[in-house]
Order: sequence, then C-alpha cells, then structure tokens
Amino acid sequence: MQLNYYKKKLGDRKDGWKLRNVALFFRVIPFVMRTRLDSQDYYEESIDVEPMMDFLKSHREELPNVTMMTVFLAAIVRMISQRPQLNRFVVHNKIYAHNSIEISIAIKRSMSDEGEETMIKPSFDPRDTLMDVQKRLEEAIAAALPSEQTDGIDKVATVLGKLPSWLFRFVVWVLFKMDDHRILPNSIHKASPWHCSAMFTNVGSLGIGPIYHHLTEFGTYSCFLAMGKRERHTVYDENGVAHVKRTVGIKAVNDERICDGYYYAASMRYFRKLLMNPELLLTPPKYVKLDPAVSNKLINDPNANAEEGETSVDEENFTLVF
Repeated sequence: MQLNYYKKKLGDRKDGWKLRNVALFFRVIPFVMRTRLDSQDYYEESIDVEPMMDFLKSHREELPNVTMMTVFLAAIVRMISQRPQLNRFVVHNKIYAHNSIEISIAIKRSMSDEGEETMIKPSFDPRDTLMDVQKRLEEAIAAALPSEQTDGIDKVATVLGKLPSWLFRFVVWVLFKMDDHRILPNSIHKASPWHCSAMFTNVGSLGIGPIYHHLTEFGTYSCFLAMGKRERHTVYDENGVAHVKRTVGIKAVNDERICDGYYYAASMRYFRKLLMNPELLLTPPKYVKLDPAVSNKLINDPNANAEEGETSVDEENFTLVF
C-alpha cells in the first residue's frame, strides 16, 4: 500500500519520492560511495527478551499466534513509521524516500535440507498494530507456502532461470539500467524481493545465532536485519548477584548513505524500547512522521479540521495526526 501523501513530481519513482531538500553531505556521498557494498555498516546488539516472553505469556489467549518474530516485525514497522529516514534508499547516485512500507522475508516451505526457500514481501500500513502485522504476515505466508505456487517472485525466477547464461546476464544488465532510469516494469518491481523497505530473516528458527547479511546493489532496501535464536546468559547486578536472562541477538547491515549516525543510533534505541515494551505495539501510533526532505506539496490541507476517520497533517513538523 502506497503512502500517497504527496503529489508526484518529475524525477520521482513509482516506489518513492526524490529527496530535494537533503543536506549537502547526503547529496555528495552517493557519488563517492557509489554502491551499497561501498556503504555497508554493521550493527549488533543482544536484546533482553524477558519482558517480551512475559508479554506473550500473559496475552496468549488474545494473541494466540503472535510470536517473537511478529513482535520484531511490528517493531520494525513502527520504527519506520516514526523514524522515516530509515525508509530511504539510493539508486543511481540519488536518494529517495519509499512511499510504502514493505519488508521482504525469507521462508522455507518445509523445514528440511531439501525444503524449497522462497521470499514473501508483505506490505504494511504505518499505523499497523501487532495484530495487524500478524494478519498481514499470515496472509503472505499462506499465499506462498503451496509448492505449486508460481506467482510473483517464484514465477519471475522460474522464467529467468531457464535462460542461457549469456542471455541471463544481458537481461539482468537491462533490469539494472531500467531501474536506474525509473522505468522498471511494475510486474518486476512487484515480484522483486530486493525492492522493499528492509529485509528480515529469522535464523533463530534454524537454531543458530544472528548473521550479517550483505546488501545487494539491485533493489531499494537499505537494511538487512537478522534475528538469532533465544539464548540464556548470566548477568550480574550492581550488588554482584547473578541472574539468568533470556536474550536474542540481532545483527543489521545498513546503507550509511541514508541518514547520519546520530539519527540511526536514536532509531535503534527506539527499536530496543519497542522490543522491551511490546504493549506499545497493541495500539496504533498517534501520528506517522513523513520524511522532511521531501519537498512536494501535501495533498491534505494541514489547516483543515479532519473529520472522524480522516487524517490531519501538521505541515511544519511533517506528521500525520490520527
């Protein structure tokens, strides 16, 4: 679902707005760090999940299918809705802001060495609650699990995989160029798992710790976040008393061209707060922040009183108030 709060201008993409009021540093850096491989930085943290486990246990009846993975995904969606610079991306030396929130997730159709892997790309609303995220996730998984499924990502992969190598290389080169010049077909864009806000993998379900997963040059995602298995660690309080806590490790690989370190650090502190206080995800946010570097005119009148069920806009702070 697209966030159509701005009118489209020349230079915008179908999946994002071109940033026109960005600081000079961010205009220059994509020409120096020309690829995502040049621009990768790495982040690692161990999250205390005792509060999350207590939350899931106490809400088992009303949230029967919600797992830690759902909480992590809901926290990512909420973080993007409040920290919009994380939803930026760089293509062909230009910085854009996504006009949607889509997260690509790798899943296996069966848990075995021979189990086929596929990708799902559910689309989220920035106002989604924990239950909304669970519903969208279940719908995407249900659509992708049948082995005979040949739509979207699998269909494109099947067609391209049958091409001879020399033709495959040429087609991929053409797709790169089309994406650079904003003319990538909608069918390819919709099917591509690399055109999204972020990628997420739960390798903890495989019984291992989190991994650093590289970014790819094709596509528009600027973060790949991996969630590891739940572990037990002994920690000591200020009195030297030992306590055993359950933790989950996360590792993220990011494109550092989209925001500065201070903004990213504040975003990750907010992400940690959401994970340790998942009850915050039970209700929609009071507002959704829009990227302040997008210069298009707002579609909604910020001075008009929004009627019930509509959205009012604070133009000065670029927020949507619900």
